[in-house]
Amino acid sequence: MNTYALSHLADAALSRGMDGAFVQGHAADAAQIAHIAEFDARRLFRPAGYPSMFAYCMDRYRLSEQSTLKRLRAARAAREFPAIFTAVAENRLNLSAVVMLTPHLKPDTADALIEAAMDKTLAELEVLLAHRNPKPDVPTALTPAPAVTPAPPELSLRTVGDQELAGVTVAEMPALSARTVVRPDPPAKLKPLAPEKYELHMTIPQSTHDKLRLAQELLGHEVASKDIPGVFDLALDALIGRLGKRKFAATSKPRKPVRKMGDTSRHIPAHVQRAVWKRDHGQCTFVSDTGKRCCSRRDLEFDHIEPFARGGNATAGNIRLRCRAHNQYEAERTYGEGFMNTKRDEARSRQKAAAEPNYVEKAREELIPWLKALGYRTDEAQRAAARADDIAEAPLEQRMKRALFGVSAIRFHSLDSLAKRFRL
Repeated sequence: MNTYALSHLADAALSRGMDGAFVQGHAADAAQIAHIAEFDARRLFRPAGYPSMFAYCMDRYRLSEQSTLKRLRAARAAREFPAIFTAVAENRLNLSAVVMLTPHLKPDTADALIEAAMDKTLAELEVLLAHRNPKPDVPTALTPAPAVTPAPPELSLRTVGDQELAGVTVAEMPALSARTVVRPDPPAKLKPLAPEKYELHMTIPQSTHDKLRLAQELLGHEVASKDIPGVFDLALDALIGRLGKRKFAATSKPRKPVRKMGDTSRHIPAHVQRAVWKRDHGQCTFVSDTGKRCCSRRDLEFDHIEPFARGGNATAGNIRLRCRAHNQYEAERTYGEGFMNTKRDEARSRQKAAAEPNYVEKAREELIPWLKALGYRTDEAQRAAARADDIAEAPLEQRMKRALFGVSAIRFHSLDSLAKRFRL
């Protein structure tokens, strides 16, 4: 029996069933965003082998990008303002309305705004938000109209708004035949056409057009004049090569590695970066308990298997690729979530302080008393502290090491003993 064949139902039964299906659907929406909110807050997508909640929902539940974004935004808003869960479950707000409300929700006014938004259409909600958050008038301006293309005759004759025109001739509607259609630039789109072939649609500004033409002229006969895909292919090769040098020290002429005795820095040598990137195929190496390997190739970082703080060296055997989410997850498993949260708060505080005026001077002044305690004169301490200006946002220990780097007058056997002595 086909469960979804409903032709046998009476009208009343079909109506009741339809009401019940939608009621269950609204309750399911509320349950979904409640689970997403808690799952996201606990960051459980990481041990499952995903770099983000977005990737988890798309891959595991086969949601579209738009559906995933809508649910994520609604879930995060509802976690902060729980009244949204009830409103969604009771069909007083749909997920699109919640997304529209999200930028306007403040702790002191959220409950009143959610209550006012209930049972409104999206158009009515736009009016409500405009009343509550009025924007300034658009300034009067006279600008040239964008270039337009005459519409094809069949489009001009068949469509006026949403009405169909049947049997209308050009003679009967001369004004319509000359009508022009103005369309916004379509978004860039990439879709497969055939095996190993894709169709690319995009709109480029004048500056990019000029660069393309200049590249064609410089290439000469190397690429046919109409072979624009060939130009883009060469341009991408050059871009990938430049990014490869920056990301993992890619080079066609690697130097012979020089082994430094007693090197205990966090620096990862170029030959190690190349070897690790090649071995891990430029992909996060985290694998969940179920065998799911993280698919992320973005925001990759070199991670010590044996943590650096516990003596781990920067060798190919001790370095792996991890996306940022799983690098942090591994750090939390090693040092504890509380410790890592403290470190993140300190980093955010340093970044905030770095945005303040005269931050470099303040960071330099913080070093000077420590340097003078080592026996440096004031002018010597100032010059040494200036060596750390380029890392003014770094922790005190790291800046102290930079200030003392290469100084022969240090009265201690090593910088590590200095750090321990002063408990940096």
